[in-house]
Amino acid sequence: MWLLKSSIGRKVVMSVTGVALILFLTFHCCMNVAALFSEEGYNWVCELLGANWYAVVATLGLAALAVIHIVFAFLLTMQNRRARGNERYAVTDTPAKVEWASQNMLVLGIIILLGLLLHLFNFWYNMMFAELIGSHPIHHPADGFAWIVETFSNPVYVVLYIIWIVAIWFHLTHGFWSAMQTLGISGKIWFERWKKIGFVYVTILMGCFLLVVLAFAFKFAPSLCCAS
Repeated sequence: MWLLKSSIGRKVVMSVTGVALILFLTFHCCMNVAALFSEEGYNWVCELLGANWYAVVATLGLAALAVIHIVFAFLLTMQNRRARGNERYAVTDTPAKVEWASQNMLVLGIIILLGLLLHLFNFWYNMMFAELIGSHPIHHPADGFAWIVETFSNPVYVVLYIIWIVAIWFHLTHGFWSAMQTLGISGKIWFERWKKIGFVYVTILMGCFLLVVLAFAFKFAPSLCCAS
């Protein structure tokens, strides 16, 4: 099957799964920003999702998308390394038009993967998974607000999440327009436009995630201020 064996096919799979993951991040971002305005509203969303069958199915689908994206990214990286052969060891000047993110996607990918595992441990493990197996962590599984407060009261987690968010920003600012190009949506006219659109969109998206981290780290969230 050409999607699995050819370089173009693998890039198409990477692009489709990547766009789907960006859409999920957009939903996740909107959900997280709600925590800045209403503890009750955010927890209502957490309870609505929780361990309900539709949320579990969506989570499995999301996990499949993430695994496919990671596996194909690894396959393409190994394919490119084999194609370059010994040339990759040669000392050459960095081409002016080659983005830093493009040259360091493997490193960024590793940072993003490690950050994802940390995020799953801090939230999914203590929320949906805890509800599925009937465990009793320190906070109720549906009390997402309490888990945000718990996580970002730890300065180490704050720093790790900031690094993770920055890595995702670099990854997506390159991946956004690259996906459009692979899918044939980016022609000569739209190439530079997609780069600008992607930069603005991803910057706003990841900026909102960063805002949530910093707001809870420095206790700027309204509910936290009222409680203090």
